[in-house]
Amino acid sequence: MRVSSSTRGPSPTRTRRLTAAATSLVTALALVLAGPPASAGEPAAAEDCQFSTLGRTGLRAADPSVIRVGGTYVSAQVGGGGIQVRQASSPDALAAAPARLVWRDARNLGSVWAPEIVRDSGRYYIYFTAGNDAAHRMYAISSTSPDTGYTGEVRLALPDDRWAIDGVPVTFNGLRYFVWSGWECTTNVEQNLYITRMADPLTPVGGRYVISQPREPWERVVGNPFINEAPEVIKDPNGQLHVVYSANGSWSEQYCLADLRLRVGGDPTHVWDWYKSNGCLFGSNRATMMTGWDPTLYVNGPGHHSFVLLDGDIATSPPAGPRFPLVYHAVPKGTPYHWDNRYWYTGTFAWWGNTTYRRANVPGATSDTGWGLKFFE
Repeated sequence: MRVSSSTRGPSPTRTRRLTAAATSLVTALALVLAGPPASAGEPAAAEDCQFSTLGRTGLRAADPSVIRVGGTYVSAQVGGGGIQVRQASSPDALAAAPARLVWRDARNLGSVWAPEIVRDSGRYYIYFTAGNDAAHRMYAISSTSPDTGYTGEVRLALPDDRWAIDGVPVTFNGLRYFVWSGWECTTNVEQNLYITRMADPLTPVGGRYVISQPREPWERVVGNPFINEAPEVIKDPNGQLHVVYSANGSWSEQYCLADLRLRVGGDPTHVWDWYKSNGCLFGSNRATMMTGWDPTLYVNGPGHHSFVLLDGDIATSPPAGPRFPLVYHAVPKGTPYHWDNRYWYTGTFAWWGNTTYRRANVPGATSDTGWGLKFFE
């Protein structure tokens, strides 16, 4: 779910937007930024309290996007009438870093949502959504510097020209793609995940292909519309592509993270080559969690995350073993669930082997086993 300068409520035109066993409350910062190796399926002890500020930053905001450039962490967010960039020596330090306005909505495009920053061939690109109601479309700006000198916005000519949000680029097996959340037609019945080929960072080519729809019971707990959004891409230790996304309405504590895993040798544009986790992998409600994954202890509705990758490039995706930095937004437990109560949180994630995703009554193989993910507050 997005933020804008206007007040927004959960209506059909305005709706927007795994946890492993609980992690020990060790001295937080070292764990969050690097973390010790994950123990293979061995639950860690947790304190009895139901509220903690572990990992909560001072940023009361949504939709974090954070990358690492050398030893510097760079974030993008909505603010100041446009898009702001911060730079710091750690994800936790971003909240105290000065926010520099790098783009202003001079043409009154409308509500601006979820800027996504990446670095491609030495140039920074920020992809974002702007528009009002059904007019939301994807735009991009670029610069050679992370926090100054950005171009004016360029609208991405995505195929079919439908409502589009949360777009992210990815290069996989030498080919460029763009993944986003959008409507099938012109009304907000459900938000699907789509993919298209890209000729370069700004030029879509070819058709629009659906790769996920919110059709599983655990991702239809909250509707009007039903939600698949906020895709984030990463490559597992086996070289398979994953799209980790947010499901259920972001106005509800049912918001959670789930995973799409591309089968070995699969075509990213072919929907049946993608296998979906059988439940939330990071969420706050046990009933919707995938078997073997536990709900969060300290936050409600975790979602719209950012894998903190070098340059935001899946070629730098981490190996199996240790935990790696993660940023996501959530509402502290014990606090009324409301968009205004969302904070950026720092956490960690680790690859989880021999994870089977199953599907029924669909073409092709009915299960696929490979790497999944565990998320830690």
